[in-house]
Amino acid sequence: MHNIELIPAIDIIDGKCVRLTRGDYQQVATYNDDPVDQAKQFEALGFRRLHVVDLDGAKSKHIVNVDVLSAITHSTNLIVDFGGGVKSNDDLDRAFQAGASMVTAGSIAVTNPEEVGKWINHFGADRIILGADAHDGRISINGWKEDSSVSLTDFLHEWVEAGITKVLCTDISRDGTLQGPSTALYRDIMARYPHLQLIASGGVGSIADIAALDQAKVSAVVFGKAWYEGKISAADIQPYINVKER
Repeated sequence: MHNIELIPAIDIIDGKCVRLTRGDYQQVATYNDDPVDQAKQFEALGFRRLHVVDLDGAKSKHIVNVDVLSAITHSTNLIVDFGGGVKSNDDLDRAFQAGASMVTAGSIAVTNPEEVGKWINHFGADRIILGADAHDGRISINGWKEDSSVSLTDFLHEWVEAGITKVLCTDISRDGTLQGPSTALYRDIMARYPHLQLIASGGVGSIADIAALDQAKVSAVVFGKAWYEGKISAADIQPYINVKER
């Protein structure tokens, strides 16, 4: 019995569906000029969730591709979590108004934790995902272009204490590499916080990688490049596809 939830990713630059390698904006691969079409394909395969990242927003420190988000949520019944450039109440409101079910607070959780604490209290922990983007054990911010002095361990501890229940943890060094996720890291996090809804991200290159994360009791996994480049097939995902939102 598989318990892990599979969440395909749509990363957006200039309104197109792309992937970066290790967060490098100079290493861009475009996979679909129409993110709405891509979202419909995922829904047709039986996926229930979708991870949408506004890469333009992450770079410019405010939401940019809100129209694409709105088009996806209006054209599908997918449960969409949205991240990238959410830096203010205005950004958060725009994302929710555009149909996002959940929003990821990443950089702002480092630079303005008081604000994110208010969001959790106001909207509930179910709707705010903590974005923990790590590089060499430290949190990176602003589209991964800046490393903070905050350790991943301290960051998670602080936010679990503050009431966060959902964490999207990305190992930047593996993102877009297809070289396998940081399964040992996620296993450690789950051992420390067994009730956390942990979403693993970065490095997934095969269905075996997803199976390993499932065995590590990770709640969900985000993947993109492995799908777009044919490393994971529709047949591979079928045994996992009907996992219910826990």
